[in-house]
Amino acid sequence: MAPPVVIGTRGSKLALWQAEWVRAALGQRFPGVDFELAIIKTEGDKILDVPLAKVGGKGLFVKEIEEALLQGRADLAVHSMKDMPSEVPARLAIGAVPERESPADALIARNGLTLGEIPAGGVVGTSSLRRAAQLRHLRPDLEIVPLRGNVETRVRKLESETLAAVVLAAAGLKRLGLEHRVSEYLNEERMLPAVGQGALCIEVREGDARIGPMVAALDHPATRTVVSGERAFLKRLQGGCQVPIAGHGRLDGAQFTLTGLVADLDGSTVIKHRLEGPAAAAERIGIELAETLLDRGAEEILRNLSDASV
Repeated sequence: MAPPVVIGTRGSKLALWQAEWVRAALGQRFPGVDFELAIIKTEGDKILDVPLAKVGGKGLFVKEIEEALLQGRADLAVHSMKDMPSEVPARLAIGAVPERESPADALIARNGLTLGEIPAGGVVGTSSLRRAAQLRHLRPDLEIVPLRGNVETRVRKLESETLAAVVLAAAGLKRLGLEHRVSEYLNEERMLPAVGQGALCIEVREGDARIGPMVAALDHPATRTVVSGERAFLKRLQGGCQVPIAGHGRLDGAQFTLTGLVADLDGSTVIKHRLEGPAAAAERIGIELAETLLDRGAEEILRNLSDASV
């Protein structure tokens, strides 16, 4: 018998849901293959009392899993695409990007209030500088505080820390059956999502003749095109979790539209622009959009934030 295919994953409830979904999808397509999960604890899982921006940001939830891939302890890895750094390590590759769930952010508030209904001075928790900057821009009269932990922990803290609301990714809430807690979905016009939000990344060793073709069966070409454009935008900005950067693409037939944003931490300055063009040029559009934002003032914001973090 062929050895089992080992799927590397984090151990949170959401990560396990995602990995189980991939295992089931592969099992349906390859019924003669045994797929098993290997839970790997990442640095981001261990450091729960410090904002991500202060401990390295991007890569905190994938590095140890990628090391397991490179060492042969896992054959493929399942990540949330928004956790992926803009550059994939040598000898690894994105083997598949399955069809995307909603990329939107969602508000969970006491008594079902919308963002506009939260009283002035209300405290809103979020794990993301991107969300925090946009919230401060939309509602400068609210207090925005950092919030760490997995999805369920952050929802519980709405009560335990007497917050007015929390903001999380809609995709995670849907996957965990927590949609009933959502007070309001924040569309991209109000809250531009993180690059890759709502999409999964299945990472493999480059050139793996056994695993590569299996994983490729789960690829959704339209989602991969959109996410490739978003990630090209992020890579050109050289951004991570330490900077409020957002990017969201759409595909309408053969037409690709990408909206990008860079903001300062207090939300007083938000630089936003949209470009469109042929889907085949998604990555080029991402690079061009990043360069447009840099020319319009994003370069100064990124430089100031970089200097402040040193």
